[in-house]
Amino acid sequence: MTCISLRLGVIGLALLTGLSAPATAASAGPAAPSPTVEEQRLDRAVPREILRRSGFDGVAPGLRDGLERVHSYAQARRLVGREGTALWRRAVARAQGRGPAGGDLSRDDDRPLYWARLGMSRELRVWEPGFELTGGQRGALLNELERTSRGQTGIRYPGAKHLRRVLLTGFDPFTLDRDIRISNPSGASALALDGTVIETDRGPARVETAVFPVRWQDFAEGTVERALRPYLPEVDLFTTVSQGRVGRFDVERTNGAWRGGFPDNDSVSRTETVPVADPASQPQWTSTTLPYAAMVAARTGRFPVYDHTEVTEIPAGGDNPVVRPDGPTPGSTARAGGGGDYLSNEIAYRVTLLRDRLGLHDTVPGGHVHTPVLTFGTGNTDPATGAVTDPEFVHNRLDIIAQVRSIVTVAVGAPAAHG
Repeated sequence: MTCISLRLGVIGLALLTGLSAPATAASAGPAAPSPTVEEQRLDRAVPREILRRSGFDGVAPGLRDGLERVHSYAQARRLVGREGTALWRRAVARAQGRGPAGGDLSRDDDRPLYWARLGMSRELRVWEPGFELTGGQRGALLNELERTSRGQTGIRYPGAKHLRRVLLTGFDPFTLDRDIRISNPSGASALALDGTVIETDRGPARVETAVFPVRWQDFAEGTVERALRPYLPEVDLFTTVSQGRVGRFDVERTNGAWRGGFPDNDSVSRTETVPVADPASQPQWTSTTLPYAAMVAARTGRFPVYDHTEVTEIPAGGDNPVVRPDGPTPGSTARAGGGGDYLSNEIAYRVTLLRDRLGLHDTVPGGHVHTPVLTFGTGNTDPATGAVTDPEFVHNRLDIIAQVRSIVTVAVGAPAAHG
């Protein structure tokens, strides 16, 4: 009886061990995280239509297939970098009329890049490889995808001394829960201008571009500074660009160190002082050094261009916010720059602060330009029933892109106005 019990015990232990072994192997690494709020919007009809009508609907499945064939983190890192770079180059080529259009969606459209990138990041986020992948490694892969697919690793200036150098940034679409069809003309401008040469009054200039996310956390983690710090000392001019007010361009004179809390693309709010390195030396305000007088005076397109000087501040010794039409007063605390208190103001603040901390205030013109709001055509204003594009929508975006190019051309060709 003892032998039988022992034998049964050994068999039971073996069965228990055999049954539990796969679970132990499967739990070698942390469980794959769930898709983000931003990624979950991919399941709606509009993103699927935009991807299908641009030919970008195969991008995320292509990454998924590639991930199934990798056997190590190093292989995954190479794959993600390669696919992210290919997505950026494909979006730029499409916007600039090279290669197949992939569908009937207008080539100037920035939305295929946005939604295809989200498809890739979702595939990467939920991927469960057959080898151990730590949370830190998955985060590094997602970061590699972000940087490569946004053009941040592809900024290259030729060695030719006669070429001036321009750095321009744009943004993803945002306020997608208000209208998921939305496009961002700043991102479209970045795609249209990347790698192009413009002729200015001071000679030809090479434009390099990158696009940034509309997410508070990415900015707090230093994505802007990491991407742009290597290039600011090399350029002759930089401008951050975002979508602003209806029917007008604005050259924002002053940027404020305040986050106003409007929800980002992950539905996250942040109300606080803009978090930067070395906060003890952080100023409340930074100023443009773009040649705003020349930019406003030039005839660059059908939209008027304004030198926008208004800010909102808490005056020194005060408690309540006050709107100042002519800029901040000495010792005041920022509550909104000329570009407001959202991420457009923040990128302007961060890059101009970086300019100043690098000692480039008097040598590198730079600042922020707000484009007009991109609107759909008459009769296509209902997000629930409207079309994802229409002729007026495309016409408006093309006009904005063309005027961004003209404004940059004027800025590069004019003497700097140091603030």
